[in-house]
Amino acid sequence: MTKPSIPKGTRDFTPEEMSRRNYIFDTIRSVFRLYGFQQIETPAMENLSTLMGKYGEEGDKLLFKILNSGDWLSGLTSNSASGLTSNSASALISEKGLRYDLTVPFARFVVQNRDKIQFPFRRYQIQPVWRADRPQKGRYREFYQCDVDVVGTDSLLCETELIQIVEEVYRRLGIRVCLHLNNRKILAGIAEVIGEAERLTDITVAIDKLDKIGIDNVNRELLDKGLSEQTVAMLQPILNLSGSNEEKLEQLKDILASSEIGMKGIEETAEVLRLCRQTGVKLDVLLDLTLARGLNYYTGAIFEVKAPDVEMGSITGGGRYDNLTGIFGMPGVSGVGISFGADRIYDVLNQLSLYPEHNSEQTQLLFAHFGEQEREYCLGIASALRRQGVNTEVYPDTSKIKKQMNYADQKHIPFVAIVGSDEMQNQTVMLKNMLTGEQQAVSKEHIAEKLTL
Repeated sequence: MTKPSIPKGTRDFTPEEMSRRNYIFDTIRSVFRLYGFQQIETPAMENLSTLMGKYGEEGDKLLFKILNSGDWLSGLTSNSASGLTSNSASALISEKGLRYDLTVPFARFVVQNRDKIQFPFRRYQIQPVWRADRPQKGRYREFYQCDVDVVGTDSLLCETELIQIVEEVYRRLGIRVCLHLNNRKILAGIAEVIGEAERLTDITVAIDKLDKIGIDNVNRELLDKGLSEQTVAMLQPILNLSGSNEEKLEQLKDILASSEIGMKGIEETAEVLRLCRQTGVKLDVLLDLTLARGLNYYTGAIFEVKAPDVEMGSITGGGRYDNLTGIFGMPGVSGVGISFGADRIYDVLNQLSLYPEHNSEQTQLLFAHFGEQEREYCLGIASALRRQGVNTEVYPDTSKIKKQMNYADQKHIPFVAIVGSDEMQNQTVMLKNMLTGEQQAVSKEHIAEKLTL
């Protein structure tokens, strides 16, 4: 018999692991709400026409496509099948795909629901996404994103609020992070001044891999894309600018003086940094000219957040997109957002052992009993405790007390209320602290107040 397995790049999560993941989701969700964001959800699958062409050529390759239901081969006659490529064949047998991210489905949602929402529209979304990527450390084929976006305003205050949200989320989680900041307009200006304005996508896709493959391989990829050695050489000192954020911007003003779009990017970046100072942001924000985020829809500020205490890629990323809704027939709606990678945050918290010792999902009290009558006595008390918000279990079987205590120990339940005939007669329980071993008789009305470690 074949041993059951799951696809590479996916994971099962035990109850203990889910408790930790919910700690992440609850923390992020509570910060989103602080800034007035409201939750939505979109389907796991979208029409391929919604997804294709929105993420660039490399992104399109990573889309999971869903076979049409029924006889999906019926559209492939012997004549039509001849000369088909993988892309043209998939168009005939697949009309839907699993969502690659939450941003494009969100843009589709905004267009379809434009008459039901109030602009500027502030939404958050916590759902899984799928990418046919090569699984490796910190990179999965199925993973959760926690997105927060504002659409319907050009205000750079939104970028600043997103940076504040990043700061607060990671402060609560206890993770030390650095936010890398750039602007696609600056990158467009760089492409313009080195004479390759039409190659912006090739340049950004290449330099976005700098952390993964190194500068030599990035340069080689740029040469393979058709850039001249002279042009690649012109790019090097720009990517290696040093100094404070303000010093880098001053140097860029000289380099990009002839580029209107580049100067606009510098102006926007300087304003975001000014607003961060104005709002008291203490987060380490680094102007990083190698940050490109290769997705085609970004048009302004772009962000990535990294945790320097672990070896892992970015754990949060995003940026501004001026016309993403335009591809769905609603032009001129600017938006900006970021996405927290819950699975990578989960791995970071595991590596750094930053989870709280106790969590709200854990059973706080187990009723252990000597028989059926004692179990009946426990049921009413347990119901009353649950109404007070105490996570309570009653052991279901009339097993030996030792087995019931082992159950509590294995589940790390901190308190056990032991009930025998004496406790029933006295209307009490014998409350045992499983960490200290101490136990005392407690009246059933006062159990809740004794459940403190």
